[in-house]
Amino acid sequence: MGFFITFEGPEGSGKSTQARLLAEWLRDRGVDVLLTREPGGTPVGDRIRSILLDPHLDHLSPEAEVLLFSASRAQHVRTLIRPALEAGRVVICDRYADSTYAYQGYGRGLPLEDLQAITRFATGGLKPDLTLLIDVPVEIGLRRKRGGSGKDDWNRMEQERLAYHRRVREGYLKLAEQEPQRWVILDGRTPLHELQEHIRALITQRLPLNLPPHP
Repeated sequence: MGFFITFEGPEGSGKSTQARLLAEWLRDRGVDVLLTREPGGTPVGDRIRSILLDPHLDHLSPEAEVLLFSASRAQHVRTLIRPALEAGRVVICDRYADSTYAYQGYGRGLPLEDLQAITRFATGGLKPDLTLLIDVPVEIGLRRKRGGSGKDDWNRMEQERLAYHRRVREGYLKLAEQEPQRWVILDGRTPLHELQEHIRALITQRLPLNLPPHP
């Protein structure tokens, strides 16, 4: 069985960049890595992603939203993630089920027990071996996402009110507190390459592979 790593974090945390850099570093060391993302990762998932992130789709109910995310995840796990793990690969996923708990649970206020049941069905109970939470204050993260472009260029999730993003961040921190054996919280304000060095050292300790000494 392989090793399943997920990156989580509020908007603008830099998790996607860190996931990509880690995948490149592991591949350079001969590790068979699958780098993927949610929502998406498969042709079906990418089509669902285009609906979920459409900035002009402003009447999607929270219930419909979570079921679309879960449909994408079910296809992702069944056709991509689980086969890769069974083949002994390292899977690095940019967002996974914990995003549903943070965004639709803590953010939207949907019952966590319902989300957990939906997620178990969608994933067949598959959980990450390690989850890296790149934490950043929401004001900093959203400022990064703006990046000099107008707000009309933001996707549907990014355009939510500040209070919503604060609830999401608080939700992530609560999730990490509940499962400290799986989660590691990292400061997303740390300079990019310094943070990546920290992640590489952590992975060298955690990954059950014969990796060369870090770096």
